[in-house]
Order: sequence, then C-alpha cells, then structure tokens
Amino acid sequence: MKRIWDDNKFAFTMSSFLFIDLVSFGLSLRIAKNMTYCLGIINRFGIVMGADSRTNAGVDYTSSYRKLFDFSQEGERVILICTSGNLSMTQRVITQIKRNLQNQDPRNLHNLASLSDVAEYIGEQSRQIQEKDRVWLDRDKIDYSCNFLLGGQVRGEEPQLYLIYTQGNYIQATRETPFLQIGETKYGKPLLDRTITYDTPLQDLAKCAILSIDSTMKSNISVGPPIDIAMYEADSFLMRYQLEFRLGDPYLAKIRKLWEDYVRQAFEAMPDLEWQYEQEADEDILID
Repeated sequence: MKRIWDDNKFAFTMSSFLFIDLVSFGLSLRIAKNMTYCLGIINRFGIVMGADSRTNAGVDYTSSYRKLFDFSQEGERVILICTSGNLSMTQRVITQIKRNLQNQDPRNLHNLASLSDVAEYIGEQSRQIQEKDRVWLDRDKIDYSCNFLLGGQVRGEEPQLYLIYTQGNYIQATRETPFLQIGETKYGKPLLDRTITYDTPLQDLAKCAILSIDSTMKSNISVGPPIDIAMYEADSFLMRYQLEFRLGDPYLAKIRKLWEDYVRQAFEAMPDLEWQYEQEADEDILID
C-alpha cells in the first residue's frame, strides 16, 4: 500500500508540476509582449530602416520572423514597412496589403496619391483586422496591439517617415526628430540621440542603425538576428541597398568589438571626479 501511495503521490506531484508549467506557459503566451526592435532614420540624403527578426513569448519560446517589408514600385514609389507587436496581427495586416495589391484593389499601396495616404491606409487595415477578432482576444486577455513604421517616397513628394500606432493614427518624423522607433526602443535610442543629424551622410546613418540594433541585442535577449537593413537614396525611386545579417555574421561581430573598444576608450579618457570641486556662485552650465 505504501508503494502504491508513493507512486500515486509521485504521479500527482508530477501532474501538478506539469499543470503549473502549462499554465505558466499559457500565461506567458498571453502576457509577454512580442518584443522586437525596428527603427527608421530620415534626413536630406534619404532613409535607412532596420529591424531584427526575433519574436518570443518567454525565454523558452523564441523564433524568427521577417519584420521589414519592401513594397516598392520601381520608378514610381518606394515603400518600406517595419512591424512590431502581436505577430498574428502584423502578419495578417501584411498579408491583406499583399492581397489588395495582387487583386488590384481600388485602394492599394501602388495607387494611393501620397505617402500620408499610405500611412492612413495601413492604419485602416490594422483597425479592421483587430476589430474582427477583438471579442475573442479580449476574452483571453491577449495583447493584440501592433505598430508599424512606414518610410519611402512617392513621386512628386519628398521622402517621408511615419510611425503608425495600433489605433491607426500616426506621427511623422521631422528635421528636428529624424528617427522613429518601435518595439524595444530604449537601449538603441541614446546612440541615435548623440550621433545623427539632418546632414549625416547616408552610409553613416546605416552604420548608426546597425549599432543601435546591436546595442539593443546586447542588452535585451528578446531582440536578435537575422537583422534586415534597407537604405534608400532620396529621389532615386529605386531600392538598391538591402542586406540581411544572420547570426554569426562577420560584420556584426566586427562592429560590436570595435564599438565596445571605442566606448571603453572614451570612458577611460573621461576626467575623474573632482571631489573638492566648488562651483562659483551664480555659475550655470547648460547641457542640452
């Protein structure tokens, strides 16, 4: 009888652990945000957009999905879209956009008059898809929010960059704020704040984008390769430059090593604290 009780106790205990583990896994799927990192940078020379490919619902459930999409129409318009948030939502939005193009829908990415119209159209598609499943997603407490970056140029306009929110409204990058981010934004932002300007050469913007993504990967396990980068030269209406950096790519390894070395050297060159320092009266030092 003791052996039977022990076996039953063991079975009950293992079943309990299995149940708890499955419940925890289910909660992680519902609660954990599908973190990623995407950014767009714009200035007088053109646009750079980049995105990682990692998606996760907890540290033990990760996979890779492309999040940077090119819908350009050579000679007429360049349209680049990055996605973040609930993967099922963003995939369905991208699928619907592709379907509307294939079916030559009266309103699609290639016949809208301006890039702001494209931004509004993407927001509409996102709202419609969210609304369709809203009741079921709310019932299971699933976060279905999603965001999009839209960058490009329609003939007759200047290059533009937009951030489209889950509600469908959007904001536009400006000369004073030349970059926009979605996903896990905080680790890659300081580099952008200190480095880029409206006059930064386009190739340097691309390097800055890679370093910003790498800095995020270094600090957050939910962001990872492959890394997709696209660079568009203003008024060319042609996507000449697109790259994918996979895990272990020599260039990614090289720039990470160099950046860490240079940051360490800059840190070591900083003056020591002056513990006996006394500021003169009425002296103000302004830091922007």
